[in-house]
Amino acid sequence: MATRYWVASLPVGQGGSASSVWSRLQESISKQAFDTSLYRFNIPNLRVGTLDLLLSLSDDLSKANNFIEGVSHKIRRQIEELERVSGVVSSSLTVDGVPVDSYLTRFVWDEAKYPTMSPLKEIVDGIHVHIAKIEDDLKVRVAEYSNVRSQLNAINRKQAGSLAVRDISNLVKPEDIVSSEHLTTLLAVVSKYSQKDWLSSYESLTSYVVPRSSKKLHEDNEYALYTVTLFSRDVDNFKTKARERNFQVRDFEYNPETQDSKKQELEKLMQDQETMRSSLLQWCYTSYGEVFSSWMHFCAVRVFSESILRYGLPPSFLSVVLSPPLKSEKKVRSILEGMCSSSNSTFWKTEDDGGMGGLAAGEADAHPYVSFTINLI
Repeated sequence: MATRYWVASLPVGQGGSASSVWSRLQESISKQAFDTSLYRFNIPNLRVGTLDLLLSLSDDLSKANNFIEGVSHKIRRQIEELERVSGVVSSSLTVDGVPVDSYLTRFVWDEAKYPTMSPLKEIVDGIHVHIAKIEDDLKVRVAEYSNVRSQLNAINRKQAGSLAVRDISNLVKPEDIVSSEHLTTLLAVVSKYSQKDWLSSYESLTSYVVPRSSKKLHEDNEYALYTVTLFSRDVDNFKTKARERNFQVRDFEYNPETQDSKKQELEKLMQDQETMRSSLLQWCYTSYGEVFSSWMHFCAVRVFSESILRYGLPPSFLSVVLSPPLKSEKKVRSILEGMCSSSNSTFWKTEDDGGMGGLAAGEADAHPYVSFTINLI
């Protein structure tokens, strides 16, 4: 699939026809730039209105196109990110089941959605409002999904650090803890390389430690987590002595209800994240199709209005879609320019060449024909 297309229109001379211009263009492309794909871009007869209205509309078209194109790229990038995170094989984006490149190259105006008798400004404003609503919906949905991801990431960060700082509640089981009227269990974080020192000294740090009560619960790259049971009245003294030997006693109170609550919260967040990710991805697939369809109708209006301003009334032009490889772009430009009258070509030279430039605002180049680029990515 090509990712970059040109949409262009060529004037139909007096006494000529769009079909004859199409045949000449096909012949020239096949002879001089045969690696360039060429398609008709079928635009219906739209309601022209007044010249002032067309001029006013033309000023807004480039800016509006940038907005619509930007929204389509936002949704596409969101789809790519969601597919990557989900491990989903990237699928071809479609408009009502039709791949987007096929939708462009076989474009058919949707009369039911955009009546051709409606004023051009009304059509353009309607498209702009629709795309703006989709963009707002995207922001809300992405924010909701990001919020759940942030909560999960916060929990994972707490469980990803070293034993000196991470949440250790999920490492402790009920049978690891002794809690009675006189006895209590502490959790000590010991350097990985000081474990022998801990095992040989913890019983003698104070006088009220239960012999052989220490058990290793977990070990990471830096530390090991040990239990130790002692008389409750000796806790503060033991912490002081342990600190002097560079053993860290973690503040921890085992609460089965809290443990269950944390586990349930984590499971719910994981489930919510997966549900929202799937829902957002499906919404993006559908919305991308809607945005792309609206974008192509907008491009049709843009070609129509710019062609009227460029070639005059009544509407008499051929609109096409091309996808030239980079190496053939200069040749294709030359072919398109050759399809226009020599006087037009001279008048519409780029400003760098001393001409007056074109009506299609926002284009990098001015040509004697209407032309602008559609970037699918």
